[in-house]
Amino acid sequence: MAKVAFLGLGVMGFPMAGHLKTKGGHEVTVYNRTAAKAEDWAKKFGGRTAATPKQAAEGQDFVMCCVGNDHDLRAVTIGPDGAFAGMTKGATFVDHTTASAEVARELDAAATKGGFKFVDAPVSGGQAGAENGVLTVMCGGAEDAYAAAEPVIAAYARMCKRLGPAGSGQLTKMVNQICIAGLVQGLSEGIHFAKKSGLDVAAVIETISKGAAQSWQMENRYKTMNDGKFDFGFAVEWMRKDLSICIAEARRNGATLPVTALVDQFYAEVEKMGGKRWDTSSLLARLQR
Repeated sequence: MAKVAFLGLGVMGFPMAGHLKTKGGHEVTVYNRTAAKAEDWAKKFGGRTAATPKQAAEGQDFVMCCVGNDHDLRAVTIGPDGAFAGMTKGATFVDHTTASAEVARELDAAATKGGFKFVDAPVSGGQAGAENGVLTVMCGGAEDAYAAAEPVIAAYARMCKRLGPAGSGQLTKMVNQICIAGLVQGLSEGIHFAKKSGLDVAAVIETISKGAAQSWQMENRYKTMNDGKFDFGFAVEWMRKDLSICIAEARRNGATLPVTALVDQFYAEVEKMGGKRWDTSSLLARLQR
């Protein structure tokens, strides 16, 4: 059992912190920008709350974090009330936010200066993965930092791997989102084409899902897509945030991402259709206008 703090109790963080308490058996303190959410968590799981990130981090072996973006991440880590001001020497900070590789390296340097460890550890698996404790966790950081964090992360992960130094976890998450963007657009076009051709979509998918076209998106999203229902996963506005990070990083490293950039524009069109909070499979709705 370890002493663990969790910062950020959104749709991902709330259940992840819960697994640390119930499955991991850790002593958990939580912080959330909206204090009422932290109180709700404490009532459900029996942990403690803190008024600031610094207070949450004080005396902890591990501090886990899952917030919205680079700006939110800096807000809970840096400054007089930030978690870094309360970190114990030798403790480990694990960031599950999907953010830039740049901020990961920045915070890793600050952690090293402060005498504690840092791991950038964005996750994939969505709200369902967080609730069921089966997330994929992509980690960057020093080997000793990862070795310390991995047993704690195991409370809500089915796959956890170190990919390299600080920033590598965020870069791997970018690869994940790049792949998903192309897959969802391809599946959307395939379903759209099948409908226009007068085919039985369910029969088509049952057949081709046993071959090279199979994907997680096909297995888990085609039915709701075919029914025109788009409330079953990661929201379009969140995906656009992630793709903007991918595209910005590509400008820095020289990668060419023509499909990713195009799909991002398609998602912009979905937003204009009122689909900001629809899930990412709503690319099909754009084709069926």
